[in-house]
Amino acid sequence: MRNFKDLKVWKKSHQLAVHVYKMTQNFPREELFGLTSQIRRACASIPANIAEGCGRSSSNDFARFLHIALGSASELEYHVLLANDLNMLSKVDHERLTSDVTQIKRMLASFIKKLKADS
Repeated sequence: MRNFKDLKVWKKSHQLAVHVYKMTQNFPREELFGLTSQIRRACASIPANIAEGCGRSSSNDFARFLHIALGSASELEYHVLLANDLNMLSKVDHERLTSDVTQIKRMLASFIKKLKADS
C-alpha cells in the first residue's frame, strides 16, 4: 500500500482542486448546481482516485484508478474550456488551469505507463 500524500501527481492535483474551489466561488450563483458543481466534482475526483488507487493491493488496480483520474482530468479540461467560452474565467485563470491540467494528465499517463511496465 502506497501513501498517496507522497506522490507528486497527487500533490499537484490536490493543489489544483483547492485552487479550483476557491476560483469557482466567484462563478454566477445560478451555476452553483450546474457548471460550478461539475468543475468541482471533476477536479476533486482526480486526487480522490489517486488516493483510492493507492489503497489497492495490485499495480493493475492502481493503474485502473489512475485511468479514472485521467478521465476526470479530461472532463475538467473541457469544463474549464466551457467556463472560459462563457466568460466565467479570466484569460490568466484559463491559461493557468489548462496548463495545470495538461501537466497532471502527462504525469498520470507516465505513471500508468510505468506501472504497466513494472507488472
